[in-house]
Amino acid sequence: MAKAKNGDSVLFNYTGKLDDGTIFDTTLESECSDEGCSTGECDTDDCGCGHDSGPMELVLGSEEFFPAVEAALVGMAAGETKTVVIPAAEAFGEFDAEKVFSVPASDLPEEFDAVVGDELILSGDDDEELGVTVVEITDEQITFDANHPLAGQDLTFELELLEIK
Repeated sequence: MAKAKNGDSVLFNYTGKLDDGTIFDTTLESECSDEGCSTGECDTDDCGCGHDSGPMELVLGSEEFFPAVEAALVGMAAGETKTVVIPAAEAFGEFDAEKVFSVPASDLPEEFDAVVGDELILSGDDDEELGVTVVEITDEQITFDANHPLAGQDLTFELELLEIK
């Protein structure tokens, strides 16, 4: 039976989970429900549930996806399954407290109406953009977190190789 190697185009399914079992992304519709992923913990805009579900295709070694996932697929045959854990440092990085900052509410436009949990793009005078999440709002200030939402999290991927093209 043929084994996947670097340079091969492969078709595979995956389910990405956090340490607590929360599914953060999947290609499997069976992991989904009307409310979102089977754990009920994910936001349907961020996981594969009901949106772009269906197998993923990529060329192994192209670094289109996490390198550790691509490396895990190498040597697999169609129909095989494997689980790979990607440490936070190799996924979205460790959580960096220095990327959490506050801005005086008076420095923001009057029409600013974000709520805690909103993901925004802030731009400065030099047109540099920074993706942030609103983490706290008080009358005096708003606190933003510029870490990736999955920073500091180890990621577990359950893989199933479907086809080597």
